[in-house]
Amino acid sequence: MSHFLHTLSTTFRRAFVITVLLFLLARDAPALSDLNTKVSVRVGALQFDFVGWTLNALGLKAAQTLSTEQSYLNTGQRKQIVLDYFDLLDQSLKLEREIDNTFADPNQTDPATASADLKAQLAGVRARMNEIQPIAEAVLQEQIAAVLAEEGFAVGGQIVPPVSFHITALPGFLVVSPRDHIELKSYANLEPGLTAEDEVALEDKIEKELNVSTLIVGLGGLGTYPTMIYETPNLNYMAEVGAHEWVHNYLTLRPLGINYDGSPELRTMNEVAATLAGQEIGQKVIARYFPERVPPPLAPTVAPTLGPSTSLRASPTPTPDPNVFDFSLQMHETRVKVDELLAAGKIEEAEVYMEARRLVFWEHGYRLRKLNQAYFAFYGAYNVGPGAGGQDPVGPAVRQLRDHSPSVKEFLDTLSRMTSFEELQKTLK
Repeated sequence: MSHFLHTLSTTFRRAFVITVLLFLLARDAPALSDLNTKVSVRVGALQFDFVGWTLNALGLKAAQTLSTEQSYLNTGQRKQIVLDYFDLLDQSLKLEREIDNTFADPNQTDPATASADLKAQLAGVRARMNEIQPIAEAVLQEQIAAVLAEEGFAVGGQIVPPVSFHITALPGFLVVSPRDHIELKSYANLEPGLTAEDEVALEDKIEKELNVSTLIVGLGGLGTYPTMIYETPNLNYMAEVGAHEWVHNYLTLRPLGINYDGSPELRTMNEVAATLAGQEIGQKVIARYFPERVPPPLAPTVAPTLGPSTSLRASPTPTPDPNVFDFSLQMHETRVKVDELLAAGKIEEAEVYMEARRLVFWEHGYRLRKLNQAYFAFYGAYNVGPGAGGQDPVGPAVRQLRDHSPSVKEFLDTLSRMTSFEELQKTLK
């Protein structure tokens, strides 16, 4: 690339980043309302500092763009540095768990001394991770961009918006729903690292003082710019989430994404579209660049609803086996019953029922800390299969549009022009 073209490309990317950043900060800030204000006051200093994080991440990405160190690596070296980073990340997470277990051990009289060697090992692993993370991120970004270009998303040879993410600790997400029906009515992003006791105390405070249902959930990714992706050693998951969050940025420049908070239906349309497209793109990245990581074909099963920005594998609905506890189908039945009780005005009965069902899930190995209106308000938006969405028709309609679209780009472009669920229904007819 000539010096002029390189300068022009860099200038374009920087101008685009600023434009997208303004869009995303405007979208991520909830519209002011009485409830939002009350929630914000109670969250207080625990609010996540998006501006500080974004400015820091933009600085890291600017340095990454200027370095282009990955451009001097051959294909094998690029692949190896990504694998090395994920191996180091796996080591660091295991060491952190060992340290936590040492401090939690009631028989350990001096956990600080006992964990000193582990802490030294962790510091060494983290230092090496910090050295190669920018290169590993840059390689993964380019790999996702290459697949997106093959799918027709390139404009003048550029992916718009450019693929840009940073692997980092993610904020907690406080979900607030009314008690008399299920709806994400307010939310707040919290500083990462809160203890379970901190989370429960905040949830209880807001529930008691505002008469609402609350739940703090962990996020897999967040569509800021650069996008946030949480630390996981699962490369396949990382590829899917990186693509998922890029889709959110792509939609943010179009009517569907601009109106993300316009209604529960629009939010679900955004999330299901990003999940389906993220799965497709992420899986193609793995197949092309890390073929040894392609998982074997799965037996037909319904994937459980795992959470935000998670990659749920779409698959045929099997014939139910009465001897097997199916998380997704059980959660679907629970949501349907809860909706019926709330529609009849039986709020307390619905809450007693949800707690009873939570214990059933717990007995089958699903460690749900809470099962309430806020749980369904959040997880129901990721309605890619039977589960927390219950009988909500939005997710199946988005899946139907994807099934009828010849490519993932046509699917996203068709959906991205819509500003209501009714438009989707008319298109399908």
